[in-house]
Amino acid sequence: MSRVKGGVVAAKKRRNILSRAKGYRNGRSTKVRLAKESLVHAGQNAFAHRKDKKNNYRQLWIVRLNAAVRENGFKSYSTFIAALKKAEVALDRKVLSEIAQKHPETFTRIVEKVS
Repeated sequence: MSRVKGGVVAAKKRRNILSRAKGYRNGRSTKVRLAKESLVHAGQNAFAHRKDKKNNYRQLWIVRLNAAVRENGFKSYSTFIAALKKAEVALDRKVLSEIAQKHPETFTRIVEKVS
C-alpha cells in the first residue's frame, strides 16, 4: 500500500483549530492540542449558556412586570398572572413586559381590564 502523508489536509485542520482559538490565553491560542481541548470546553459552555439565557430573560420580564403591576395597584406579580388567566388574556410575559416598559398607559388599560 502506498504512503499518504496528508500534509496539506493536516495543516488545514490545525490552522482551522488555531483560528477558532484566537484570543485565548497562553498556549491555548498557539498549541493545537491545548486549543482543541479548550474549544471543546468552550462549545459545552456555549451550549449550556444558550439554554440559561432563555431563563435569564424570563426572570427579567417577570421583574419588570412585577414592578409595573405594583405601580398599577396589584398586590403582586402572581396575583396579576392569575387574574390574566382568569380573564383569558393571551399575552405572554415577554409582550407584557415590553408593553409595561414602552407603553405604560396601554399596560394600565390592560391591568384595569383584568382587575
